[in-house]
Amino acid sequence: MEKGRENSYRVLLAGGEGEYVEKKSRFIATLRECGSEEEAAGFVEEMRKKYWDARHNCYAYVIGSKGELTRCSDDGEPSGTAGRPMLEVLTGEGIRNAAVVVTRYFGGVLLGTGGLVRAYTQAVKEGLKNCSVGRMRQGYRARIEADYTDVGKILYLLKDRGMEPLSAEYGEKALLVLQIPREELQGLQKETADATSGRVSLEGIEEIYFVDKEEF
Repeated sequence: MEKGRENSYRVLLAGGEGEYVEKKSRFIATLRECGSEEEAAGFVEEMRKKYWDARHNCYAYVIGSKGELTRCSDDGEPSGTAGRPMLEVLTGEGIRNAAVVVTRYFGGVLLGTGGLVRAYTQAVKEGLKNCSVGRMRQGYRARIEADYTDVGKILYLLKDRGMEPLSAEYGEKALLVLQIPREELQGLQKETADATSGRVSLEGIEEIYFVDKEEF
């Protein structure tokens, strides 16, 4: 597992839609961020009303930072051919607090169990391509106090790690506030101390979760 991934999970910053066609059957996937089972159930009902004329509106959702709650439904498709494969896409991608509904308009040709699993799986993947995805990471809100002569070195170290201060105040000393992934705090404390001969104070002041945007 990549360093730090055990303290993180993926979320939808913005939902999206995608479509997959198999032997004239249309599979329309709609994904949305849902923070509770109530939200997910409401979303499913919304999609059923929107696509009231479709043959099937299958769904799957994962709720909780550790995926504590999962639900899925085949909505009349053969058992295990729709909801479960859809859920496995979400869990396989490490996505939490999200729901997906795949709407099927029947094209007149039976696809068989293998064809259905493939179609519902691919529809969810197509939908995810059109979502904005982020990684919720465990870390700290941290504060750096530095002399003005050391600010340039600190900003260079932060940039090298892909970090930017959330805020900066310049009084008697420079005071920078930033978000640091949990696994990087000690390393950055050592780097800043080494670079400034111990003149800089860097401390984690609050444990937080924060989002880094990802390309899907």
